[in-house]
Amino acid sequence: MEHIVNTEQEQAWNGYEGTHWARNQDRWDAVNEGFDEMLLGAAAIGREDAVLDIGCGAGSTTRLAARRAADGHATGVDLSRPMLERARESARAEHLGNVTFEHGDAQVHPLAGRGFDVAISRFGVMFFADPVAAFANIGGGLRTGGRAAFLVAGGDGNEWIQALAGLRDVLPLGGFGATGGPGMFSLADPGRVREVLSAAGFTGLAVEPVEASGRWGRDAEDATAFLMGSGPGRHLLSQVDEATGALARRRLTDILRPYERDGAVRLRSTAWLVTAVRP
Repeated sequence: MEHIVNTEQEQAWNGYEGTHWARNQDRWDAVNEGFDEMLLGAAAIGREDAVLDIGCGAGSTTRLAARRAADGHATGVDLSRPMLERARESARAEHLGNVTFEHGDAQVHPLAGRGFDVAISRFGVMFFADPVAAFANIGGGLRTGGRAAFLVAGGDGNEWIQALAGLRDVLPLGGFGATGGPGMFSLADPGRVREVLSAAGFTGLAVEPVEASGRWGRDAEDATAFLMGSGPGRHLLSQVDEATGALARRRLTDILRPYERDGAVRLRSTAWLVTAVRP
């Protein structure tokens, strides 16, 4: 029987949230793909490398890594069965034979001694109940001298968070967007990143601020529907009545209107690009 310790995350990513991401894989990739070259460049994936992708979701970064490791292999690990099913479908459609996907909780998934050359993650390592234990487990999967390159969400400068913050008098946002854990912004403080990875046994740490523009929709109405249909948006709307929800949608559409350009709504996201070595 599979061992899962992040049970709340498992429930979320095997329920509505995971289904939504799997169904909208192309749209979420359009939001985040501006970070891909930064991540893969920092990982310096070689042609024969064995790559581990943590929180791989629907597998976009795993498949990109597999192409770079053409004579090696890429393994994606994620809690979400709907997203992994989509990842496998995409890999088959792209005729990638050097990629596999494993269902598991990376905090406790059997990684030790597997000798990966490099571990990567695009926003998949911020949700651990015990991040030190999780990163120690990930490090155990790397060979001596193995590399790690992770992207974690930054707290400041995210235009999609600023847009939602404009609804604070309409929706119960509370501390949404605040840094700290657990959750999406648990590693938004670079000092916390260094603390966690050092305690997990990594060395050679570097934490670099990066940003990218992502495509959130065709126009303001489409982007509003997408944001409000995501897990956080749906959760916020579930706490208000129908009329208030309709007001929130109209308000968000107005907020996003100035971001329309060249047939799309593009919003800037900020992140930390983290690199480290397993000694």
